[in-house]
Amino acid sequence: MQYPLEEKIGNPDLLVGRDREFENFGRWIANIPKKLSKSRVILARRKSGKTSFVQRIFNRLWSENGEVIPFYIDIPESKIWYPHLAIKYYRVFASQYISFLERDESPIDRPLSLEKIREYGVSKSVMPLLEDVDLLIHDEKMRRHDLMWDTVCAAPHRYASVLNRRFLVMIDEFQNLSRYVYRDEKCEGKPDETIPGSFHSLSESKIAPMLVTGSYMSWLIEIAGKYLEAGRLSEIRMNPYLTPEKGLEAVYRYSEAYDEPVTNETALMIGRLCMSDPFFISCVMQSSYGDRDLTTEEGVAGTVNYEITDRYSEMSRTWGEYIQLTLPRVNDRNAKKILLHLSRHSDRYWTPEDLKGALNLEIGTDVIREKLNLLVEADVIEWGKSDIQFRGLQDGTLNLILRSRFEEEIATFVPPDLKREFHEEIGKLREERNRLQGVLNNLTGKVAEIQIASAFRSRKRFALSDFFRGVRDTARLNITAVRRRVPLQREDGKNMELDIVAGSDCGRTVVVEVKKWKTPVGKAVAEDFAEKADIFSEQNPDRTVLPAFLSLGGFRKEALKLCQDRGIGTAERIEHF
Repeated sequence: MQYPLEEKIGNPDLLVGRDREFENFGRWIANIPKKLSKSRVILARRKSGKTSFVQRIFNRLWSENGEVIPFYIDIPESKIWYPHLAIKYYRVFASQYISFLERDESPIDRPLSLEKIREYGVSKSVMPLLEDVDLLIHDEKMRRHDLMWDTVCAAPHRYASVLNRRFLVMIDEFQNLSRYVYRDEKCEGKPDETIPGSFHSLSESKIAPMLVTGSYMSWLIEIAGKYLEAGRLSEIRMNPYLTPEKGLEAVYRYSEAYDEPVTNETALMIGRLCMSDPFFISCVMQSSYGDRDLTTEEGVAGTVNYEITDRYSEMSRTWGEYIQLTLPRVNDRNAKKILLHLSRHSDRYWTPEDLKGALNLEIGTDVIREKLNLLVEADVIEWGKSDIQFRGLQDGTLNLILRSRFEEEIATFVPPDLKREFHEEIGKLREERNRLQGVLNNLTGKVAEIQIASAFRSRKRFALSDFFRGVRDTARLNITAVRRRVPLQREDGKNMELDIVAGSDCGRTVVVEVKKWKTPVGKAVAEDFAEKADIFSEQNPDRTVLPAFLSLGGFRKEALKLCQDRGIGTAERIEHF
């Protein structure tokens, strides 16, 4: 697969899980050529992975080069003049379309100018490109800005119709169209809140359906209801949390990406304390906490505690943006008390009357209702089935942030000792050791290379025989560098790859082959690895090379004998993490 659109997540391997969501959207996309797919909106808080998700959809569709042509644009939180937005929107759309047709990635990173787009339209006889550019230039000159915007926002639908193609229009952070687009050239005064209404009829397109996202859910729902009419966009809510197993996989992948050692035991701790939230995990992996050591229980608990309690940590700052949207408007003790109570008891719905009694509030239910409405608008609580029911978000990280910020301030609560609670949670993990070992074993089939690399990084001194049988060199190793997927080239130019290369400060280098097959490896596979180990040794004459082979499906008799004869250590499971 190719990645012409640089994904916000960075390393593509860090997008873990979301299998169910990709399957759901895969079926939806498959129906676009049949004109059966209704436009959708993904609702999720910031840092929940929705941007990476839609960017991956773009890259998949671009790589497949099938019937559906992807168009992706992000609407940033920055002011922009109306006609400039029109030109930007069209340049991105046309450039991505040309990129898709020509299989050229460059126009995606650097959108073509209107002149270059026109040249392409002339050379390839794509008349809509030629006509649209001429219209835009003419209407800009005549200051017909509304006509410019009409031309560009309808372009995907119009091209789909005229050229008999199918497009998927992805607009990230759609709600920003109502807050950052200005009619005034200097972007002064009030923004034009009606811009989303431009997509009123386009959101019903079956030949160029829309997929929009929004981090401020209540705000986006309000915009969709007001300008696109209810029911035009199917709502898809994305949970920021992964399953425990996928969360653990994320721990290993982020550990490798940031070169931050973890042990098998602390990986479980991080996954549990971070609630399988990839963003939370990434914050812990690159935390600025002074005593960060993710190979020890104390180091994990301290780092997680820092990310929650320190106002300048990345995790705390991210949620602080949500909180600051609300509290300047309801910045009083009662509002904080209500917000904290709902977050602590998010397992049920509460009415203003319930809250008045539970919290002994000295304000009327009408005033409580007003504060609740503001909290809903800021996406820190949610409505229930009726207009008088409210509930805290099902979001454990928000609960932790709120407790850290407000519990000490509110006299009815005891100041939190979150670090102590994290240690208690770690204690519960020990009681689940047998079940968790099963989770680890299942996960090994997917991330065995990462687990071995992580084990090499985290162990202070060890002999390779701790992991593999039949190792002839039993010297204790002090690993200083671990790499995965190391390229290797034979003299005849054939490209090869070593799964793991780990260098020790004693002049030894471990090279490991990993096969996650369910069936035993045969002699030919073992010979291939032996050849790679020999080539690596020849190319690194100053190093003593220790070869080892992990085959989760086991070894055939002849393959095992070859390994024994060649001094290649063998293992069918990871004995030590």
